Amino acid sequence: MENFAFYSPTLFAFGDGEARRSGELVRQFGGHKVLLVIGGGSVKRNGSYDAVTASLKEAGIPYSELSGIQANPRSGKVYEGIDLCRREECDFLLAIGGGSVIDTAKAIAMGVPYDGDFWDIFAGKHSIETVLPVGAVLTIAAAGSEGSDSCVITLEEGNLKWGCPKSDLIRPKFSVLDPSYTCSLPAYQTASGVTDMLAHIMERYFTNTKDVDITDRLCEALMKTIIAAAPKALENPGDYAARADLMWVGMLAHNNTCGVGREQDWGSHQIEHELSALYDCAHGAGLAVVMPAWMEYVLPHDVNRFVQFAVRVWDCDMDFAHPEVTAKAGIVRFRAFLKSIGMPLTLSEIGAKAQDIPVMTAHRGEKPGGFPFGGFVKIGPEEMTSILHLAE
Repeated sequence: MENFAFYSPTLFAFGDGEARRSGELVRQFGGHKVLLVIGGGSVKRNGSYDAVTASLKEAGIPYSELSGIQANPRSGKVYEGIDLCRREECDFLLAIGGGSVIDTAKAIAMGVPYDGDFWDIFAGKHSIETVLPVGAVLTIAAAGSEGSDSCVITLEEGNLKWGCPKSDLIRPKFSVLDPSYTCSLPAYQTASGVTDMLAHIMERYFTNTKDVDITDRLCEALMKTIIAAAPKALENPGDYAARADLMWVGMLAHNNTCGVGREQDWGSHQIEHELSALYDCAHGAGLAVVMPAWMEYVLPHDVNRFVQFAVRVWDCDMDFAHPEVTAKAGIVRFRAFLKSIGMPLTLSEIGAKAQDIPVMTAHRGEKPGGFPFGGFVKIGPEEMTSILHLAE
């Protein structure tokens, strides 16, 4: 295991009705006036908005509101939020929603104290030094932004979907995790979230670091929990126990508990960002297309790692004479699981076109340090092109 420093300071208030503590928690972490950051109408239909605003009023905390945050969040709303936050003199960001809403709140929190363009931070021209505190009330189990040290925003000028440099400063001060708010999610959103969680774990699981059995086992336990809980939540959307498992797994999948002490990959995420930037597909759906293709391409690099994945996670039988057969069987079962929960498996299923592959590859090359990327296997333009063709 490699040396590491791990700091995860977020307070998690988990369970039914915990959003009623929002005002108390804002006060606890020094907030006096809140900018609420929300998406569309779902937070008002599922009760989370009413619970939060009632709690803020009860605590005597005034608030302003930024609404209309979309999936694959855009820079325009970040700029709007920075201006609104400064104008209203808000000193605390409170996101109600999923990863897109929380990521937008994080980007606003970086941008308000900075005199320049918030995108300077994403472009590596300025480091994260001071941020406004952020809280979250999670309504979608997926992105893990409620506990993570990262966020992803799309710059509308140039359509650049990039992540910011990782920093513990942008981890939420608190996150309210009430599984009941996820029970009304459409099946496709639930399945996309499930895929995103699996991807966050797999990006850490596929590593070149040796002797990391503790984090291997943590990754495997979380993946098996997702595999068991997802069909239950899809069959019975009101299954609180399944929703609770998925909500807590989603946080553990991305707060880096499973990634410490080991080299991580993140190649599939980098490729998928180009898909969702160009086609505005759901992030999880794009990952469902990319990850099996990436696995197929990189399998020869470490067949034994894929054998372990197949046997421990997917319960494949071990073929000791032909380990590559077992390794490939794990990928087949992964694809079958994705199909069973309604995820796409090919570019055409998300509206992507093979003739756009050179465009996506070139677009990736515009990012500073764009190639090569990936920790498990280094991905250059040729490798990215080959992986996308495997996903046709």
